[in-house]
Amino acid sequence: MTTAPDITVPTMPAATGQSHATATPRIKLSRRGYAIDHPDPKLGEALMANALGAADRDAMDGILRQLVKASVSGGKPCEVNLAFMISMVKSLKPRDSVEAMLVAQMVSVHVMAMRCAHHLAHADDLAQHDSAARALGRLTRTFPAQIDALTRYRSQREPAITVQNVKVEDGGNAIVGNVTQHASVIVSDQTRAAATRALRPARARRRHDAADAGPDAPA
Repeated sequence: MTTAPDITVPTMPAATGQSHATATPRIKLSRRGYAIDHPDPKLGEALMANALGAADRDAMDGILRQLVKASVSGGKPCEVNLAFMISMVKSLKPRDSVEAMLVAQMVSVHVMAMRCAHHLAHADDLAQHDSAARALGRLTRTFPAQIDALTRYRSQREPAITVQNVKVEDGGNAIVGNVTQHASVIVSDQTRAAATRALRPARARRRHDAADAGPDAPA
C-alpha cells in the first residue's frame, strides 16, 4: 500500500508573521510628531520609503509630514485617514520623486474632495451648500487631470519596443522594415529593400513589352 507524502501547510499565525515582515508599517501620531510603528526601525523606514516612492530618508520624511497635515480631521491629524492615504500611495506604485509628489497630491485631493462632499451633505444653509459645492467641483476636476498627468509622465519613461522579421500568414497585411511601438503608436520604417521589391514588377513588364515588339518595332 502506497502512502501519500506528508504535506506541511503553514499555519495562519506563521503566514501572518511572514506577510507582516514586509507589510507597510503604520504611523503613530503624537504631540511631538509621528513615529513609524515597526519593531525594526531601519526596516520600517525602508518599507515606508518604498511604499511612498521616496529616494531617501529626507524625501520620505517630507512626504509623510505633508500627508499628516492633509489627513487632518476635526482639527487634528487622523491616523485612520493617514493609513488610508499611505495605502493608496503604495497601490499606485510611484517609481521616482516626480511620481511620488504627484501621487501624494492625488491622494490628498481625493481626501479633500470627500471631505467637501461630507460638508455638502450636511450643509445648514445655502451659503455653506454653495461653498462646499464649488470646492467639490474644483477638486473633482483636478483629480482626473492629475491622473492624465501621471499617465503621460509614465508613458514618456516607457522604452520603445522594436520588432523585426514579423511573419504574416496568408491574407494578412505585412509591414516591411522595423516596427517601433510606443504608447499605442506604430511607426513603420520603410527600407530600401522594400522599395526595390516594389519596382521589380514594373521593370519586368517593360522588358517583356520590348521583347514582344520585335526588331521591326519603332524606336
